[in-house]
Amino acid sequence: MGLLWSLLLGGLAGFIASLIMKGHGSGIIINILVGIVGGLLGGWLFSLLGIHTTGGFVGELLVAVVGAVILLWIIAKIK
Repeated sequence: MGLLWSLLLGGLAGFIASLIMKGHGSGIIINILVGIVGGLLGGWLFSLLGIHTTGGFVGELLVAVVGAVILLWIIAKIK
C-alpha cells in the first residue's frame, strides 16, 4: 500500500503543482515524478526550516505540492 499511496499522492501533487505553474497538467508519468521528487524536496526544506506537519493526507499533500512548485520553478529557470 505504501508504493501505491506514494504514486497516488505524487500524481496529485504533481498535477496541482503543474496547474499552479503552467496552467495545465503535464501527463500522468511526469506528474507522478514531479510530485514524488517534490515531496522529497519539500520534506527536506520543511525540516530545514523546522516546520513539521501532522503527517495526515493534507499535510503530506501540502509538503509535496510546495516542493513540486519549487522544483518546477527551478526547472523553468534552468531552461
